[in-house]
Amino acid sequence: MFKKTIVMIVVLLWPGLALAAHPLITDDTGTQGRGKFQLELNGEYGHENEDGTTENTTNIATALTYGITNNIDVILGIPYQYITTKDSESTTRHDGISDVSIDLKWRFYEKDGLSFALKPGITLPSGDEERELGAGSTTYGLFFITTKEMKPWAFHLNLGYKRNESKVNSRKDLWHASLAGEVKVVEDLKAVVNIGVSENPEEESTTHPTFILGGFIYSLNELLDIDAGVKAGLNKAETDYSLLAGLTYRF
Repeated sequence: MFKKTIVMIVVLLWPGLALAAHPLITDDTGTQGRGKFQLELNGEYGHENEDGTTENTTNIATALTYGITNNIDVILGIPYQYITTKDSESTTRHDGISDVSIDLKWRFYEKDGLSFALKPGITLPSGDEERELGAGSTTYGLFFITTKEMKPWAFHLNLGYKRNESKVNSRKDLWHASLAGEVKVVEDLKAVVNIGVSENPEEESTTHPTFILGGFIYSLNELLDIDAGVKAGLNKAETDYSLLAGLTYRF
């Protein structure tokens, strides 16, 4: 169960490098613009049941984005986790700040609705590894991001690499691939869908966590969005299901 927990931590932290438009896991190439900020407050409740052991994980993530230039952003992500594990004999609970992330997004190409971006990032071992709140070491990664806009549609593709320096017996070099689509349903309301797969960090496993997600984003005004979504695991390696909700404020 310890190894399963470590795998879940890495999988949960992996999307943190992306910091997409919530509830999407897949990021887009959009940036804030020079001197502008964006504050995101996101929550995710995940449920996992395997071999009689149930694990419920609640993540509350705060992400602050600042536009260094019109096409370069820097993002600071601070996650807080609540983890409850229950089996036939006992129940354990842990909570606290998990591993903090710092990312840089650079949109280097944009023409006729097609744009490309690179996003390097690191996570710092600020979470308590012994309490299952962090990976226990610094990790780093790089995402290649593509966005294609064809109004009212937009599509996003992410291809990513992560160097996992976990101290447990796990794969060190991990890949990620995901695809997302969004469509404007009515004024100020978008429907979103997302599918993706990440390499399983557990060396003994050849089953890679795969998910599908659906949700919406509603713009209350030009500065404030709210969102909600449901993410389901498509195999045993992924969390059974997750409920997501968030708020985004631009200033």
